[in-house]
Amino acid sequence: MSNEFKWEYRFIDLAKFISCWSKDPSTKVGAVIVDSRNRIVSVGYNGFPVGIEDSQILLNSREMKYKKIVHAEANSILFANKSLDNCSLYCFPMFPCSNCCALIIQSGIRKIIAPLSTNPRWIESINLSIEMCEEAGVEYKLIDCRFRI
Repeated sequence: MSNEFKWEYRFIDLAKFISCWSKDPSTKVGAVIVDSRNRIVSVGYNGFPVGIEDSQILLNSREMKYKKIVHAEANSILFANKSLDNCSLYCFPMFPCSNCCALIIQSGIRKIIAPLSTNPRWIESINLSIEMCEEAGVEYKLIDCRFRI
C-alpha cells in the first residue's frame, strides 16, 4: 500500500472514530480536515448547536432533527482556527451533502475524500455535490473501505 493510501485510510479511520461521538441514532458522521503536510487542522461530527439539548425526543424526530442539526463537515469548518485554503477534508460514512459541499468549496478546501456510498436517501445530494466539485475544481476521491490490506 502506498504512503498516500496509508494516510487516506488513517484519516478515514479517524473520521469514523469521530463519527461515534454523534448522538444521532440513525446517521453518525465524522469529518477531519488536514493541511498539505497531513497535519490535523480540525475535526467535527454531526450534532445539535451548543445549548440545544440532545433529547431522545428530538434525536428520534427526523423532521425536527434535520432542521436543527449541524453536519460534521460544517462543524469541522466552524471549529478550524486557521485558513482552510488547500486543505483536504475526510468524511465518514459518505460524501458530503450538497449544502456542506457548498461550505467546503467556499472555505477553500481543495480535496474531499470519502467512502463509496449508495444510500438511496442521500444519493441525489451526493451526486449534486460531485457535480459542484467538478464545476468548482475541487478534487474528490471516493474510496472503498470494505476491503483493506
